[in-house]
Amino acid sequence: MEKPINEINLLIITGLSGAGKTVAVQKLEDLGFFCVDNLPPVLIPKFAELIDQSGGRIERVALVIDLRGREFFDSLSDSLERLSEMAHISYQILFLDANDQVLVQRYKETRRNHPLAPTGLPLEGIKSERRLLEELKGRANLVIDTSHLTPSALKSKISQMFSQMNERLTVNVQSFGFKYGIPIDADLVFDVRFLPNPHYVDTLRPKTGKDTEVYDYVFKWDTSKEFIGKLTGFLDFTLPHYQKEGKSQLVVAIGCTGGKHRSVAIAEYLGNRYQDQYNVRVNHRDMEKGR
Repeated sequence: MEKPINEINLLIITGLSGAGKTVAVQKLEDLGFFCVDNLPPVLIPKFAELIDQSGGRIERVALVIDLRGREFFDSLSDSLERLSEMAHISYQILFLDANDQVLVQRYKETRRNHPLAPTGLPLEGIKSERRLLEELKGRANLVIDTSHLTPSALKSKISQMFSQMNERLTVNVQSFGFKYGIPIDADLVFDVRFLPNPHYVDTLRPKTGKDTEVYDYVFKWDTSKEFIGKLTGFLDFTLPHYQKEGKSQLVVAIGCTGGKHRSVAIAEYLGNRYQDQYNVRVNHRDMEKGR
């Protein structure tokens, strides 16, 4: 019985040069695949043996195969036959295609020569490669025509096909101090400098938002309670949509003046709030500065 897509051990990516293999493998890396680019087909069975012997440490592998001649195609056919005989390896082939006009235009835009026509016109190489890959395309489990897909749309399609059902968005919650600059990798930034500041309470000043006294102080105000309700309402709405669109990582940055009290407390709250729904990592960038 053939395994469903999200249970495969080995995905072989091939297709026409310029059809989007690089974009596809970038997205697969984001989805947790161990990716190997331009592996000689003759080495596929040996690589599959390494996967089988990894004891589960390597679960999802994508191999990008570029065919550069008849001998490569023959060795790939032999390798696929050997894979079929391996009891613990389940593989599928993803073939990326596009029409000739689009491929020619892409080669013109990148100013690259086609690998099968290094000194000739791109169309000559495209037609040669299409003939060479005709049989392999027939063996593919999945075929994507990228003629009318932007790189972003192709990534979204790959995500829909290969995201594990139980794969969860990783939400990186980071507190920071505006006085030290906004994190350059932040996707969402929330400013909590309007909340009452524990810095002006002598007994709380040396502590951080991870200490119970400071945490309780931040959240005892009506303003804080109303804000956290609006913030979590926003995140409750947006996070599932980020995940649906195939985003694997999201950085939510919470900033106060020094990054020691208010932003830390809010970040801790969010970490606890979403830890059962997403892969949550909480980091306090500036909490120890100035102590």
